[in-house]
Amino acid sequence: MRRGTTAGTAAGVACAVLALSVPAPAGAEQVKLGDVQRAITNLAKTDGVVGAIGEVYVGGERVGKGTAGSRLLGGKGGRIPSDSRFRIASQTKLMEATVVLQLVGEGKLGLDGKLGDLLPEHDFPDGAETITVRDLIRHTSGIPDFLESGAFDVFDFTTAYKPIDLVKAAYTLPLGELGRYRYSTTNYVLLGMIIERVTGHDRAVEFKRRLFAPLGMKSTYLATRVSDRIKGPHGHGYSPDAKGRPRDVDRLNATSYGAEGAISTAHDVSAFYRALGQGKLVPADLQRQLPRPFPGLCGGTVSSASGGMPGITSTTFSSADGRIQFAVAATLKVDNEKATAVGEAVNRAAEAVLCPGP
Repeated sequence: MRRGTTAGTAAGVACAVLALSVPAPAGAEQVKLGDVQRAITNLAKTDGVVGAIGEVYVGGERVGKGTAGSRLLGGKGGRIPSDSRFRIASQTKLMEATVVLQLVGEGKLGLDGKLGDLLPEHDFPDGAETITVRDLIRHTSGIPDFLESGAFDVFDFTTAYKPIDLVKAAYTLPLGELGRYRYSTTNYVLLGMIIERVTGHDRAVEFKRRLFAPLGMKSTYLATRVSDRIKGPHGHGYSPDAKGRPRDVDRLNATSYGAEGAISTAHDVSAFYRALGQGKLVPADLQRQLPRPFPGLCGGTVSSASGGMPGITSTTFSSADGRIQFAVAATLKVDNEKATAVGEAVNRAAEAVLCPGP
């Protein structure tokens, strides 16, 4: 399962670009964009892609959309509506970090708060007295990713795991060095546990109260069930089984991947990144604590954050001022870990749309 990778810079733009002069919202200058449908069509031609969707927003208004490929494997099911829901995977982590920093800004939590003090009911191995909230946010705790234990199966629809089960599995692995970057979803499992202890509310409730409701993200929710399916129209992704046969991953066990379990739409993720980029979600003095999206497209003026899990890869590109977003999702029929070409094609689509040239 591919986790929390950020999209890199494409070496060039392989597809032809039809430049469009798109009227921006009132009071803003015009924004020059490439042809979204053409870019998504080229993305869908990439080996391993079943279907692809993308939408561009300027100042909160949709100014372009595209869909290509098919909703189901083998060209079946018609096109995926561009406003469909999809799993945003590790982009969820940035939302969780935002909630944590809101709690810090409210004085309910400290960045230097120690893991052992914040979750005293759990018997963590040595080191919990030095690992801080800041370490968890930045992936510098040294705690391994629980997935590396091999103890969890997102296709197991009978076992309901508790967050502490995932953490205990991580601690069966050798710990890394405190202060050294090591990407690990376990950090965000622990942050979710801290959110629930500090607020007294379920993590999904806090996400909705602090992010989804205020930002008008009406189609977004956090998956939490053992057998979870995406609600409403959406594309189906596929993951090869042990014999290489495509397996429909329309449902997954959210109790084992819940740290990255948000299900959203292009409209809604764009609303989140717009508010985040414009400094509306986290106090200014805490902004620098957020995990930073990858800067690199359009001469460094556009950043990206992406995530993937079986059958899906999704990326949101956003301008430095938070005004422009391009949200892309592609359903897959190959293992995420082997989908390098898909990630490169997503970047090419973004460059074609957001950096169309003269």
